[in-house]
Amino acid sequence: MQSPRRNAEGRPLGTCDPSSSGSPAHGGGSRFEFQSLLSSRVPGADPISARLRASESPVHRRGSFPLAGLPEEDRIDLNPSFLGIALRSLLAIDLWLSKKLGVCAGESSSWGSMRPLMKLLEISGHGIPWLLGTLYCLSRSDSWAGREVLMNLLFALLLDLLLVSLIKGLVRRRRPAHNQMDMFFTVSVDKYSFPSGHTTRAALVSRFILNHLVLAIPLRVLVVLWAFILGLSRVMLGRHNVTDVAFGFFLGYMQYSIVDYCWLSPHTAPVLFLLWNQP
Repeated sequence: MQSPRRNAEGRPLGTCDPSSSGSPAHGGGSRFEFQSLLSSRVPGADPISARLRASESPVHRRGSFPLAGLPEEDRIDLNPSFLGIALRSLLAIDLWLSKKLGVCAGESSSWGSMRPLMKLLEISGHGIPWLLGTLYCLSRSDSWAGREVLMNLLFALLLDLLLVSLIKGLVRRRRPAHNQMDMFFTVSVDKYSFPSGHTTRAALVSRFILNHLVLAIPLRVLVVLWAFILGLSRVMLGRHNVTDVAFGFFLGYMQYSIVDYCWLSPHTAPVLFLLWNQP
C-alpha cells in the first residue's frame, strides 16, 4: 500500500493545521484573500477613486450649486429678502419719477425754454460764488460780530464741500442718462450724482441765514423758496435723481447742526480772527 503524499512539513496533503489561518473553521486563507479583493473593488474604498467619482458628480459640474458643502455665510440666497425687493422697487420709482420731472433736461424737452433760467438758478447755488463772496465780505468786515458770522459761514461752506465730495467718491452713483454735462465749473467728482451738492449747500446756507441774520418775514420766505426751488431745479435740469436731492436737503440740514456745535469765536479760535483783524 502506498503512503499518502506529504507536504513540506511532513503532513498529509489531505489534512491541515487547525490552528492555521487557512482552517475551515476560520474561513481559510482563500476566503480572506477573496474578501480583500472584493473590498478593494467596493465603491468608495479607494480615496483616489472616490475623489474622481466626486468630481464627476452632477453636484460639482459647471453651473451647479454645491450648497451642501458650503458654509452658511457663503451660500447663495436664492430667495431675495423683502428689504431687497423694497429697495429695488424704490430705486425703480426714483428713476422713473426723475425722468418724468426732467422737463428742462434739454432744449427739446417739454419745458426746454426754461432751461436758461434753471441754469442761472444753478449758478446761484454753486460753491465758487459763495466761497468768493464770503471771503470778500470777510475781508471788508470791520466788526468782530460780523467776522464771527462770516468765519463760520466760510467754515460751513468748506465742510459742505468736504462731506459732499467724500460721499460722492464713496457712492459713485452716475448722473441720470438724460443729463447734459454742461454745468458751470465742474471737477472730477462732479460726474457723480449722490448727493446733490447744490441742494446740500442751499439747505445749509438757508438755515444759517435764518438763524444768524435779522430779516423781515418776506425775505425769510424768499430764502426758503430759493432753497426749495434750487433743489427742484436739479431734477428738472436732469442733473440729479429725486433721492439725490432728498438726501441733499437732509445732509445740508444736519451740516448746520455740526457748524452750530463747533461754532468758531474769538475765544475758541483767536488765530483765525486775527488774520482779518483791521486796525
